[in-house]
Amino acid sequence: MAKKAEAKLYSLRIGKKEDHIFKGKGARQAALKAASRGLKDTDGLIKLREHSKKKDGKWRIHIFEGSVKKIAKPANAPDWMPDTINKPVAKKLRVEKLDKI
Repeated sequence: MAKKAEAKLYSLRIGKKEDHIFKGKGARQAALKAASRGLKDTDGLIKLREHSKKKDGKWRIHIFEGSVKKIAKPANAPDWMPDTINKPVAKKLRVEKLDKI
C-alpha cells in the first residue's frame, strides 16, 4: 500500500522577511493559498521556502507566478454564493537552493 503524502510547512518570503506560513501537501497547494490572498513579493512572484532541509543540507525556495481570476459560479452552486467567484492560479517557474536562510 502506498504511503500518503504528509503536509509540509512553507514560509512566504517577501524580501528577506517571512511573515506568513502555509501548510500543504505540495508547494503548489501553498502557492494557491497565497495567490488567493493576494500575497506576492515586490517583483510579483510568490516565493515559498520549505521548512525542512533536503539531504544535501540546502533550503529549497519554490518560485511561482500567481494571480486570481474572476469566474462565473458553477451551475450546482448554492443560492447564497455570489455570481462571480475568485479562482487562484499558480504556475511554477523554478526552484532555488540556498545554503543559508
